[in-house]
Amino acid sequence: MTDDLKGAAEAWLREDPDPDTRAELQGLLDAGDTTELADRFSGTLEFGTAGLRGAVGAGPNRMNRVVVIRAAAGLAAYLKAKGLTDGPVLIGYDARHKSDVFAQDTAAVMRGAGLDAVLLDRPAPTPVVAFGIGHLHAVAGVVVTASHNPPQDNGYKVYLGDGSQIVPPADAEIAAAIAAVGTLADVPRGDDWQTTGDDLLNAYLDRIAQLVPADAPRDLNVAYTPLHGVGRTLVEAAVARAGFAVPQVVASQADPDPDFPTVSFPNPEEPGAIDAALELARSMGADIAVANDPDADRCAVAVPDASAAGGWRMLRGDELGALLGEFLLSSRPDGVAACSIVSSSLLGKIAASYGVRYVETLTGFKWIGRVPELVFGYEEALGYCVDPAAVKDKDGVSTLVRVLQLAAQAKAAGRTLLDLLDDLAVKHGLHATDQLAARVEDLSLIAQAMDRLRATPPTALGAYAVERIDDLGKGTESLPPTDGLRYTLSDGARVVVRPSGTEPKLKCYLEVVVPVTTDVTAARAQAATALAAVKSDLAAAAGI
Repeated sequence: MTDDLKGAAEAWLREDPDPDTRAELQGLLDAGDTTELADRFSGTLEFGTAGLRGAVGAGPNRMNRVVVIRAAAGLAAYLKAKGLTDGPVLIGYDARHKSDVFAQDTAAVMRGAGLDAVLLDRPAPTPVVAFGIGHLHAVAGVVVTASHNPPQDNGYKVYLGDGSQIVPPADAEIAAAIAAVGTLADVPRGDDWQTTGDDLLNAYLDRIAQLVPADAPRDLNVAYTPLHGVGRTLVEAAVARAGFAVPQVVASQADPDPDFPTVSFPNPEEPGAIDAALELARSMGADIAVANDPDADRCAVAVPDASAAGGWRMLRGDELGALLGEFLLSSRPDGVAACSIVSSSLLGKIAASYGVRYVETLTGFKWIGRVPELVFGYEEALGYCVDPAAVKDKDGVSTLVRVLQLAAQAKAAGRTLLDLLDDLAVKHGLHATDQLAARVEDLSLIAQAMDRLRATPPTALGAYAVERIDDLGKGTESLPPTDGLRYTLSDGARVVVRPSGTEPKLKCYLEVVVPVTTDVTAARAQAATALAAVKSDLAAAAGI
């Protein structure tokens, strides 16, 4: 172990206010675990447009009280430098390890900096803070959450007073302010912050209840899982206030548990994550199964399907986005529909059919949520914004209620969500999407794959010719620069390749469009074959 590494660890020990991480770090020093120490002290968690996210533990390259206090101090300095002091900073948190402690530290730092702070008095879904910023006229919001990351992770998400997540240049300016923070002893802290609970939560629930008209059908039998997260209490209350029967909840996943013991990965997109919900749905003869991710800003939906294994299948994020888009845009609202560039092109066609303006954004609700005059927005990773006037972010609670409204309306007409998807396929063509994702231990492999695609671009993928390649790193007329490649293929197909912003993954988003006359089943089979060929060729071109 080098003297520099040992010195850095010992200096951290002297500053760290958390006995848990101090003991952990001392144990690594005593064991002479150079590899682990080097990883923790080789760099710092970078503050970006996703805020902070990483494994909980000691050292600057982990999530811990030292890192959080410094982040809060930097955010406070940024707000004061910008004159954003005429209102509180609203702070929420999920039920992950240390979330409540990190939230209290943030409130203490804000008060020490002379800013008003309002702390939620219990773990709550992330969209409660996005809603609360407008409701309380806050100048900023912080949510301590790692969303659907693995159990060992936590994170720090920042919103400004417009209710949207931060984007450049605010992220870089906050990062610079964090870097300028001195020792922790120099960061003043107070203990006189305010708390909020029932008042804010009731306002949020009342807003959601208003989304469903009094005369809307409500006959629906629902299975639900919060995946060991914080969604259950508010989902049950929101569903009841909207007039639906309270869902039956997966008992083994009903209560918050930061270890997520029944799932290997607490993300409803991951294979097997909602198996328990599907088992409950089958046993109770449910009309629909719904799930939230651990901080309840995403919503997943599964429906009965006789052709699927086990008689149920989960809808893809793009399928639910199209269903909600058709449902919400058919009233021809005066505004804009939006989705990210990696989401299906179908929403644009739905919007055009109703004379609604449409835009594409970069990936992430930090971009979708700030689209002017937004009336509906979504991204394929199960994120939906169904009430932008109240929550300029993805919201798994209000989305769940909207989904129940749509499903109950279809049931009352003797139809299903799958029937509605078939309608869209006949009207606009079958838009079939898929993903190719490569998770890596070595992040340099992602850069190598991107370099390979740029150096030797494919001329065809599957049966489709590559008609155009946009290097998104250079930006476009409508999009700021981001690391990614977009391939426009023949016959309306497309591929987007980008490194994940929150996970060590290279993600590739595929879409093909198959015309439909009457036989949607045949079109789905044709699309599946076409997607498989595109995926195979793309994997070969990227070397993954």
